[in-house]
Amino acid sequence: MTASHTNAVRTRFAPSPTGYLHLGGARTALFSWAFARHFGGTFVLRIEDTDLERSTPEAVQAILDGMAWLGLDPDEGPFYQMRRMDRYREVIARMLDEGTAYRCYSTPAEVEAMRERARLIGAKPRYDGTWRPEPGKALPPVPPGARPVVRFRSPLEGATHWDDLVKGPISFDNAELDDLIIARPDGTPTYNFCVVVDDWDMRITHVIRGDDHVNNTPRQINILRALGAEPPRYGHVPMILGPDGEKLSKRHGAVSVMEYDALGYLPEAMVNYLARLGWSHGNDELFSREQFVEWFDPRNLSRSAAQWDPKKLNWVNAHAIRQSSNEDLAARVAPRIRRRGGDAAAIDLAAVMDLLKDRSETLEQLAEGAMLFCGPHQPADDTVRAEVLDAAARALIADFAARASGLPDWTEAALDALIKDMLQAHGVKMPKLAIPLRVAATGVKHTPSIGAVLALLGRETVLGRLTSVL
Repeated sequence: MTASHTNAVRTRFAPSPTGYLHLGGARTALFSWAFARHFGGTFVLRIEDTDLERSTPEAVQAILDGMAWLGLDPDEGPFYQMRRMDRYREVIARMLDEGTAYRCYSTPAEVEAMRERARLIGAKPRYDGTWRPEPGKALPPVPPGARPVVRFRSPLEGATHWDDLVKGPISFDNAELDDLIIARPDGTPTYNFCVVVDDWDMRITHVIRGDDHVNNTPRQINILRALGAEPPRYGHVPMILGPDGEKLSKRHGAVSVMEYDALGYLPEAMVNYLARLGWSHGNDELFSREQFVEWFDPRNLSRSAAQWDPKKLNWVNAHAIRQSSNEDLAARVAPRIRRRGGDAAAIDLAAVMDLLKDRSETLEQLAEGAMLFCGPHQPADDTVRAEVLDAAARALIADFAARASGLPDWTEAALDALIKDMLQAHGVKMPKLAIPLRVAATGVKHTPSIGAVLALLGRETVLGRLTSVL
């Protein structure tokens, strides 16, 4: 890898594998992916796994699963920071040789005392530069047996500024920045340093990330400049808030991307909804993945926090379900039916999807509705039978069964026509016949169109259940 940028756009998503892929991280990945796709660039996936106590293989897999589900396929990676330790140590050694970094033997207690003294005089609490080399400065004697940290020799004068892709111009006074630790006493590099070397080596041109990283950015820019590297363009997106205006958390419901898969949301709906959380294209609310990539412009990213709205997500998901083919929905719903103990092959599942999809917001709702056709038949309980199947209702059912047995074609149209004839012949309203038929044939009082339901269940099943009730 070279140390210079090219004109080609290169973005990255760099999660820490300490848990699932949460919604905020997924949105950041989505924006970075779309930016690269929009400009025909490269999207890099990097796993920042240097936190050995919290990083786990299961968390890595959860991130990979979440990105795969959303369709955020990286062009390069995943790269793992723990496999790049030799490279980080090589750069630290170079910086020590060049004087852009130095060894510091101050203990954590001594550094905290420095900060406390600064607080007492109203100054910003920071390391006081005891071990920072300066011309003509005599450094303290090295404590015997002490293992030093390595600190970056941060510039003391001027300001570090950048034109943020989202927030606009941002500036930090260098005098406010600490000489940050880039390697611990055991030699392992720290987060801010690894990120810098990775972005440099991977030729990252644009970084889109959460605005909780704004304070890290001037430090990372200064390290890059000390290495003679060109910093990428940064864009910091605001956090996602819950419906109550507080930071999105588990108390607001599911916050893991894969939980939404389990709850029955379509990945295309989640992409659509996440994209609209902090980005807009005119008044367009619903769009395809291809349209999103075509329209994406970081200048249309919002500077204010977005608010999670479960009802809006359900609306987007319901639209995605309606736009899906019946065959596609059947393939997605079949495993959910099997998990409920149903037989997805017992019926024309695509036809069931056609019947149910206009009234369903999630795949789970579709699966639950499909159990009417795929699950073991549960006759109505005694209370419902007593309420609905009185003598008049039984007479109507008996007449319907006799007429239906002679139908040349068992279709929705034929059954609807038969029901219409019976209503006229008996002088009753639709509920007087439809509700008893539902209870007798399905065991429940409420279903989709009764003609469609009876047609899907089939002649033999329906007539057998009606006879059983009678």
